[in-house]
Amino acid sequence: MATTGRWRTDTDTDTVKDAERACEDLRDALGVAGVTLPSLGLDAASCAGSPPLVLIDLGRCNVATARALASAVTATITREMT
Repeated sequence: MATTGRWRTDTDTDTVKDAERACEDLRDALGVAGVTLPSLGLDAASCAGSPPLVLIDLGRCNVATARALASAVTATITREMT
């Protein structure tokens, strides 16, 4: 198995890169819905293991952002149910 660092394998690196792309996809989709999560990003601690667990940290947000996110999710659910 090829390694890119002392403990990181190519598969581990691909897993983290995939999570980074998923995070960007989420950021873009939320942006289309008018929602910005300023702390959105990868949870560094979850990327440390081998294999990495790779969690996406949605972070904290203010009340207005929480309501905007709830509204966007509700609108999507409503559209799917009709």
